[in-house]
Amino acid sequence: MTTRPVRPRDAATVMLVRDAPGGVEVYMLRRAPSMPFAPGAYAFPGGRVDERDADRDVRWAGPAPGAWARTLGTDERKARALVCAAVRETFEESGVLLAGPSEDAVVDDTRGEDWEADRAALVDRTLSFAGMLGRRGLVLRTDLLNAWSQWITPAPEPRRFDTRFFAAELPAGQQARDVGGEADRRAWMPPGEAVRLWRRGAIAMLPPTVSTCMDLEAAGSVAAAMAAEREIAPIEPVLEEVGGRTRIVVPEGVVYPRGEVR
Repeated sequence: MTTRPVRPRDAATVMLVRDAPGGVEVYMLRRAPSMPFAPGAYAFPGGRVDERDADRDVRWAGPAPGAWARTLGTDERKARALVCAAVRETFEESGVLLAGPSEDAVVDDTRGEDWEADRAALVDRTLSFAGMLGRRGLVLRTDLLNAWSQWITPAPEPRRFDTRFFAAELPAGQQARDVGGEADRRAWMPPGEAVRLWRRGAIAMLPPTVSTCMDLEAAGSVAAAMAAEREIAPIEPVLEEVGGRTRIVVPEGVVYPRGEVR
């Protein structure tokens, strides 16, 4: 009997990057051991798309939803939801907010008690993202995002996600902070170092994270990462059994260490 694969849920994640001596650093979270999906793995801030992320009341700056739909290869409603989810989840999981009082400004600090109250309300879904932005008179700065890739969890997995990856530079004045929740460790890390730690078995990462870190290392700077013109097409690894161990096979043409068994 063949079991039909679980339909993947839409999700979005953001690689927050900043320049550092010798190259670029990316903000990473280690998922708590209690998490049902990828426990203990290092990842970027992100999560599932919420139904309210498609709310048309969100004030919007930068490329219009239609332009994002063409970039992401989807319809306008889903593109709106994916972009909003990327910014919302980043704020929920790092305290960094890609929004400002106008289309050419960004909030410079989100560490006050009032910000924390809003972040907690977003997490428990008692406040919508559109509601928070509207009350504060803020505009979603979609121009601060660069679409990076699209990864789909392998078909045999019981929890599957269709995730769009974005890159964003840490806004001046803001600081990524420990907000608790789904992660038990946080660190700014050179992406090449993250890959080296993964190769040694010192940290766990899923294939999309490994591949993205390799791409970011090759970019070498925030400016290069944000200027990169990426082709967004679905990437879906497959799982194979090799000598009693599971081998992840990533499609040819995707940057990833070949022959790795995890």
